[in-house]
Amino acid sequence: MVNAMDASGPQVGDDMTVEVALSVMTSARAGYLLICDGDGRCTGLITQAQLAAVRNSSSYTDRVRLRDFDGDSGSFISPVSTMAEAEHAMRYQKLGAVPVVDEHGCALGVLALAR
Repeated sequence: MVNAMDASGPQVGDDMTVEVALSVMTSARAGYLLICDGDGRCTGLITQAQLAAVRNSSSYTDRVRLRDFDGDSGSFISPVSTMAEAEHAMRYQKLGAVPVVDEHGCALGVLALAR
């Protein structure tokens, strides 16, 4: 079952490095970060586990930016979607959380599957 939408939470720029993003996530005590482009449009959501996997990969350098990482970009829910549609999409795509974005691509919040 999908939980009610949470406020959008921490948003970071896609030019941020993985190390800085991990620091922001830790200080915000958040399980995810919303990634936004230079125009403020949400481009995806990244979890601590995904960031740790990038940092632990053999190709990692301290120059890797969030825009270089192929996370859950492109997985979004519309604010006009029903809860059933959102839950189906999240389970089909095996996503624990997904951004809700408006028609301009701006994050309105995040839906998460109940544990």
